[in-house]
Amino acid sequence: MTNHHRSTDVVAMDMNTSDPHIVSFGKRSGCFVSRSVAWLLALFFVSALVATGLLVYFYAPHVRVYENVYHESHHANPVIKQAGIQIPATTKMPTTTTTTTTTTTPTTTTTTTPPPPPEPTITATTTTTPLEEEISVRLPLSLKPLHYLVKLQPLINGNFSILGYVEVEVEVLEATTNFTLHIADIITNNNTVKVMESGVEEVGVGREVVIRRHQYDHEREFYIAHLEEALQKGNKYTLSMEFIGLLNERLEGFYRSSYRDANGTEIRLAATQFQATDARRAFPCFDEPGLKATFEIHLARQTNMTTISNMPIKETRHMVGAEGWVWDHYYTTVPMSTYLLAFVVSDFDYFNTTIDDRIQFRVWARKDALEQTKYAMEIGPPILSHFEEYFNQSYPLPKQDMIALPDFAAGAMENWGLITYRETAMLYDPQVSRPRSKYYVGMVISHELAHQWFGNLVTPHWWTDLWLNEGFASYVEHIGVDIVEPSWKVMEQFVINMLQQVFAWDCLESSHKIRVPVNHPNQIGQIFDAISYRKGASIIRMMNHFLTEATLRAGLSDYLNAFKYMGADQDDLWEHLTLAAHRDGILPTNLTVKTIMDTWTLQMGYPVITVHRNNDGNSVTVTQRNNDGNSVTVTQERFLLTRQENSEDTHDYKWWVPLTYTDQAEADFSQTQPKVWMKDSEAQITIPHLATKDHWVIFNLHQTGYYRVNYDLHNWHLLTSQLLSQHTVIATINRAQIIDDAMDLARAGLLTYDVALGVYSYLGNETEYVPWKAAVNNLGFIRGQLARTAGYGALKRYIRDLVVPLYDSVGFEDSLDDPLLEHFLRDIAISWACSTDHKNCTGNALGLFRKWMLNPDNNTLISPNVKSTVYCRALAAGGEEEWTFTWQQYLRSNVGSEKAILMSAMGCTKKLWLLSRYMEMAFDSSSGIRKQDASRVFSSVAYNSVGRPLAWTFLRDHWDHIYEFYDRKAKSSLITSATSGFNTKQQLQEVLDFKEQRKDQLSAASRKVEQAIESARNNIAWMDANYDNIVEWLRQQGYPSKLRSFWVDEGHGNEA
Repeated sequence: MTNHHRSTDVVAMDMNTSDPHIVSFGKRSGCFVSRSVAWLLALFFVSALVATGLLVYFYAPHVRVYENVYHESHHANPVIKQAGIQIPATTKMPTTTTTTTTTTTPTTTTTTTPPPPPEPTITATTTTTPLEEEISVRLPLSLKPLHYLVKLQPLINGNFSILGYVEVEVEVLEATTNFTLHIADIITNNNTVKVMESGVEEVGVGREVVIRRHQYDHEREFYIAHLEEALQKGNKYTLSMEFIGLLNERLEGFYRSSYRDANGTEIRLAATQFQATDARRAFPCFDEPGLKATFEIHLARQTNMTTISNMPIKETRHMVGAEGWVWDHYYTTVPMSTYLLAFVVSDFDYFNTTIDDRIQFRVWARKDALEQTKYAMEIGPPILSHFEEYFNQSYPLPKQDMIALPDFAAGAMENWGLITYRETAMLYDPQVSRPRSKYYVGMVISHELAHQWFGNLVTPHWWTDLWLNEGFASYVEHIGVDIVEPSWKVMEQFVINMLQQVFAWDCLESSHKIRVPVNHPNQIGQIFDAISYRKGASIIRMMNHFLTEATLRAGLSDYLNAFKYMGADQDDLWEHLTLAAHRDGILPTNLTVKTIMDTWTLQMGYPVITVHRNNDGNSVTVTQRNNDGNSVTVTQERFLLTRQENSEDTHDYKWWVPLTYTDQAEADFSQTQPKVWMKDSEAQITIPHLATKDHWVIFNLHQTGYYRVNYDLHNWHLLTSQLLSQHTVIATINRAQIIDDAMDLARAGLLTYDVALGVYSYLGNETEYVPWKAAVNNLGFIRGQLARTAGYGALKRYIRDLVVPLYDSVGFEDSLDDPLLEHFLRDIAISWACSTDHKNCTGNALGLFRKWMLNPDNNTLISPNVKSTVYCRALAAGGEEEWTFTWQQYLRSNVGSEKAILMSAMGCTKKLWLLSRYMEMAFDSSSGIRKQDASRVFSSVAYNSVGRPLAWTFLRDHWDHIYEFYDRKAKSSLITSATSGFNTKQQLQEVLDFKEQRKDQLSAASRKVEQAIESARNNIAWMDANYDNIVEWLRQQGYPSKLRSFWVDEGHGNEA
């Protein structure tokens, strides 16, 4: 995102020698620039040509003025047109230098400017801190923003500049001679910067505070106005300025996008993405989540377009002297954070309804895709209404818009009153989209609507408490969907989609605490991860069960009511939950929620609870440990898949653990409140009279606790026998838990694989989706490790025989009317049967694809639910003809979810040259692949057994281009995709070399790199410890490898 501004001056820059990161401007003030946009200073040479209407607009009373900012016509900005300047599509900057001397006082300006060259460019010399030397970027605490007036004219069909004006009123908390706020990639006209003492109605009337020097801190992204006198504590002041920005192509800040309509015509639009630190790229502001203010927004547009923002439009006025342009003037917002502000300028259309005659609810999309918004319109209003009841807080805005954008970096963004989505996250076509797409749309919509309370109404003071936003939204999204789609059993699916998924990351030494201090934007971006989202959601779910839902909701309601329109932190939440728990008698008065939950949020990782049956036959001993993988004694350490040599993890981690359990005689899985608390001071406790020696016990009912459970071998055998004889006696979620715990305990060396894989023997009788999903998720790890080994053929035959009963039960034929969970179960059966070369499955898949190639306009030949498998198997078995056909179908498709499946399928080909070309296309903005989808393309290649080494080589060889392609937000997901499954010392060394060679470019992805290194080391250790044992176990089950027991260190062969 690039923001710029017009100025009448070019400036002489004085280096601030006290700080090498700062370019400062003395009394000869003019403009300040960030290095990435300094070339835009060319605009300043000609700003004197701006029409009189500009001056009227900026300085006339704003309540009554509606004149054009820059008299922009449909064709060109006159400033740019008269100067003959072409603004390039990137922010690359030539290196010539131009300087000007300016002198500024409150009333006069004297400027000496050399005549501008035909293509003037300017270089601002700055020195930045190395990325690994992270610095604090917190604003001073002296000023508190109260209100903004923001006026923006984005020239979407012109040169992509943004002509802007901002006023921000502040209250002085501590006397200061600096006025500091955030600004990035913006050019200001320093001659228009004013600081006025408030208390008058109009800027420019009243006492002005003299600015003696303008300063720009590139690394901290600060603009600092140094004042001649101190701003007095308790007083209010208003800073105003004009600026120019640029609609960038980086999908951050205020950015530009486009799409082609049904006639092939390119249509442009502009949208925003401000979280976490990118509002400052659209306009100067106090860009921290806890610094809330009200906003009065004015957006200019051409009459054939529309604008949307957080509030409804108050009125629309034509621009004076600018035919075809109007100003949309919006109602003032409630107090809110800058990152939740949003604007969209487009030609989209919408459907609308009204909730309780109070809230206008609209869904927006491209006109050609509007019909695909119907499911969003169906579920959005009832979910919003339910959250009002759940949180006991009315939705505070008069409207809720949701819009599907063709280009969007994230899945969705919860901007207050204007939620923005990728098309795949909001649009659904039942005739074309997979059932999983419907599930995804429902969960994302519910997630973003939940944010309207958790995150928007009450916001973290700082990003350290991001998990309060994302953890709560990730948990409550399930509650919202459960209201509109109860047959989906989303609370059961929670354990496989949230809990068990994050377990895989939180058992690494490179994990992090949920509540983690962050200072630099590079650090902030890295905590938008599984720990904040999925672990956050999992421990909230745990609270819901040990506090009870009624008490949790009462505490949440009190918390939201106490801090609405304000910032808060986790201790504020703990206080209100404790009050509710004491009031309801859930916790004793000497125990607080903070005491319990700080052990889960201020420590990384999680425990494994080890349950041993005692000699008396009817009691068990429970130990809390995080095992080192080799110890035979009970210790209190983090659960780690593998403890690395010279591990730095020496923390004495302990938790408050809510223990729930049942036994064979009782078999009651409904009681999820803890029967016993295991305190963080207790290494071992004894529970008497639990079960006889011939009866099994199960701990962690419905897997509500954030911990794993291990048992003595006798209990494992009893559980396996129960599953084989009558598996439904054990609750569905606990069947999934037994599978997942057993396999990860075996992976960590705490259980043998013959016991863990022995649990799988009952799956021939399993008909529920959740246990099957847990089973194949864990098999996926073993398959990935053995995929390039001599033992893979035996494993493939074992898996094929394992899924055949399920495949025979659900069949290949699919009906649109089938229940969602039946679709999901069939998807498992078909995808795993076909990937293990089941003849009937592969024959059906290839046959359907051939029929489609003969009838490419028939979208009903292949059922949406089986498309992913059919497309991938056909591309894997085919060649250039199949790949080209798929590419053409991708270009023709009008459905985002269909495009996503086709993109993934094209990465399934075994032709190396096609894979190489495909990756090159992904990082070429002119190829037809959107920037937002580059990571999907790359991942599809990386997860292809043939493509993985190719993807890793491509990533290393093209890193400079990829880094520039994604700018400062280089996609760390590419590193995860490329290195997933690495299990040789050579691969590990390559990752270590990559880290060393690219260390200056990896700050924003440093945690992903460390996780890749740790995962590779873990996989190497796993292969050394388990490969021979698994091959031997397979042989004993009747699946010999037919080769001597060895595994291939390197190679490029296809799947067996």
